[in-house]
Amino acid sequence: MARGRFITIEGGEGAGKTTQLRRLLARLQREGHEVVATREPGGSPGAESIRELVLNGSADRWSAVTETLLMYAARRDHIERVIRPALERGAWVICDRFADSTLAYQGAAGGADIRLIESLEFHVLEDTRPDLTLVFDIPSHLGLERAHARAGGEMRFESKGIEFHERLREGFLNIAEGDPKRCAVIDARGTVDQVESEVWATVADRLPVHA
Repeated sequence: MARGRFITIEGGEGAGKTTQLRRLLARLQREGHEVVATREPGGSPGAESIRELVLNGSADRWSAVTETLLMYAARRDHIERVIRPALERGAWVICDRFADSTLAYQGAAGGADIRLIESLEFHVLEDTRPDLTLVFDIPSHLGLERAHARAGGEMRFESKGIEFHERLREGFLNIAEGDPKRCAVIDARGTVDQVESEVWATVADRLPVHA
């Protein structure tokens, strides 16, 4: 059986990734694909436990290095228990955040050594790499406004301040620029329907969506 396809959705806070993941899931299912929708940190029972540690508490609860180690512990469990088995049986996997988020959040924005992150990526991911990464781009202040309205208050990463989120946005754009064959930047400022159209056009152009 042919390996499934692996799509990751990346971007800063309030970019609308979760809504677009659901819409992309539905469209791929209508094309006849088995699709697994998942998220990081989390996605498996063990990884979800780590998610609670990482996302809750004060902004300075963990250092960027500690966050990196927690993220990669969660990611390995997620890969072993959910992502790799799904791909091996031919399913498509759509993941809300993956390894690029660690490079952007803990690396570019948080200041963790990129060499540490890249070493963990090499050993933890092995050959489990995205076929396509959609980087949702939105001005940092607008994304934070949306995130605050959605959540009804700040969560841990949202409370880190605008300078952190400006570095985060730049980090994601640098990742996309450095790997254009894998990454596509999506303008997340439009309406939900406009963004959905751009997402589907990009996925259909890059991957064999018609079963």
